[in-house]
Amino acid sequence: MAIVTFRPADRTATVAEGTSLLDAAAQAGVAIEAPCGGEGACGECRAQIESGAVERVPRGCLSADEVSDGWVLACSSRISGDVTVRVAAEKNSAVQQIVTEGAGGLTYRHSRIPASEPAAAKHLLEMSPPAPGESFSDFARLARALQLHAGVEVATAGLPVLRNLAGALRAKEGRVTVTVDVGNDARPAEIVRVEPGDTKDTQVGLAIDVGTTTCAVSLVDLARGHVLGTAADYNGQLARGADIISRISYAKTPERADELRGLVLSTVNGLIDRLCTEHGVDTTQIDNAVVAGNTTMVHLALGLHPEYIRLEPYTPTVNCPPRLRGREVGLAMNPEAYVLFAPGVGSYVGGDITAGLLQTALAEDNDDIRLFLDIGTNGEVVVGNGEWLMACAASAGPAFEGSGVGCGMRAGSGAIERVRIDPETGEAHVSVIGGGRPRGTCGSGMIDLLAELWAGDVLDQSGKLDPSRGDGRIGPARGGGRYLAYTVVPQAETETGEPIVIDERDIQNLLRTKAAVYSACAVMLKSLGLDFDAVAEVYVAGGFGRFLDLEKSIAIGLLPDLPLERFTYLGNSALSGAQAMLCSASARDSAARIADRMTYLELNVDPAYMSEYTAALFLPHTDIDRFPTVKTALASRRSQGAPR
Repeated sequence: MAIVTFRPADRTATVAEGTSLLDAAAQAGVAIEAPCGGEGACGECRAQIESGAVERVPRGCLSADEVSDGWVLACSSRISGDVTVRVAAEKNSAVQQIVTEGAGGLTYRHSRIPASEPAAAKHLLEMSPPAPGESFSDFARLARALQLHAGVEVATAGLPVLRNLAGALRAKEGRVTVTVDVGNDARPAEIVRVEPGDTKDTQVGLAIDVGTTTCAVSLVDLARGHVLGTAADYNGQLARGADIISRISYAKTPERADELRGLVLSTVNGLIDRLCTEHGVDTTQIDNAVVAGNTTMVHLALGLHPEYIRLEPYTPTVNCPPRLRGREVGLAMNPEAYVLFAPGVGSYVGGDITAGLLQTALAEDNDDIRLFLDIGTNGEVVVGNGEWLMACAASAGPAFEGSGVGCGMRAGSGAIERVRIDPETGEAHVSVIGGGRPRGTCGSGMIDLLAELWAGDVLDQSGKLDPSRGDGRIGPARGGGRYLAYTVVPQAETETGEPIVIDERDIQNLLRTKAAVYSACAVMLKSLGLDFDAVAEVYVAGGFGRFLDLEKSIAIGLLPDLPLERFTYLGNSALSGAQAMLCSASARDSAARIADRMTYLELNVDPAYMSEYTAALFLPHTDIDRFPTVKTALASRRSQGAPR
């Protein structure tokens, strides 16, 4: 055993020799982020050895100078004795900006949701006391009263409900409120709560979006039909992987899988506790919950083995989990009540997409072709109309979420969100979230930066910087080598005292991300014999999409070159859809129908995808005719004497 001390927190852990520094930090309660899932590829988990020694693999992404100064990667360094380690400051420790917009109006198909159809409904009964000579049990009397006065046939109740039943029936002279989960064809209706007196006006439920990057929860007053409040936070699993593939890799041992489950449940339950405290609700009074999440996040939250999601033929354990009790899932709610999951359709298209489609015309009967995009670490695409749907997912990666890019950070205070480059001087003028000095660049800022560098001829079509331009802001990247870097903000003007730069390796990561999204759309349409002109409307969902500059997103080839009026921003459509399913039986039925009529296209085994992807690794594309407005702008620059 060895003692590991982490500075500057001065926390310690006693671990077996051979334990990784990353696992030792987790045991000590020290936050070390490993966006690559502990694969040694990102360098974000770097730590400096102050005393003692560790066994480490070759330096990987560390420079020779960093290695000589004692820096190691926590994920690939093993404890070999007592050691003291200094952990690098967290890049994303500032106040964050998380989108829940689109999840506060209880809208479903552009109309009000009937808020009287939760899966578990309350019924007020006036029970007569048991009479001498009757042979009916308390449960039989209650079931009979439900059938006679509420038209509900009940077949069962859990043991905790039965233990409470006798006292509840006699506490208020037989006046009780009974909560009954309506069940389905495969499962009979069940009593999940019996309360003395009239509590019909205190019926609340949870709509939960479990995202790869963020988690969001809405607390909904089901009796009155409105959202009491919504809260969101970054998924605690981010410290163990920025995308779903890296988290699947991290979860290769039962201990790590349990850790990931605990991290996401801690995030979600923390949000539930916060909302319930703010609105005076006891968490155990929550009898309804709907969860929308991608397939991997649902697997990790439920403790299901995720490995086969990333291995051909990419088969998940389940696409739509059955209803599970709150205690089985681990949510802060009535432990006997059931949790409903939005149905998924494939290994990389989950219930978050099905729920999101409830907020679009794709859930309605119509003939127009529409495109749905959820741009995140796993870019999901759906195309179709009221009769048919086809879905796929592209591994976009976490570049636009701030990982894998040297200057990247998640959207929050200190993040550059807008960039304009002076065409004369090459100087970058930036807008910073929250004002003040910048600390890094978030996704919307990166898209602006790419578009501006491209428009100003500082960057060529393949993503290479031109050292003859940029007014001295272009020089060798950190660590030397053949890569060049552009200085966005000099060190004297940043919050960290380090310059904010983007180098050609960062640019290639961003090009790969945008290429994955665009090529997924192109392959889907081409497989149907369609092109982008056939698309009547493009829905852009997700938190990242909220801040996109559409013109610049088109300029770099992330989005198709269509008239701007065809684009509609949805916000957090997964959370809005979960709210609809929470409140409306018709929404739950519609989500099931959407999943049933959706054809899932696995891009990993589609040979056409790689050809499209390779062609999209340029600004905006190798085929400039696909982007007519960009082509026109380029011709205009050339006519004005630009060197391109």
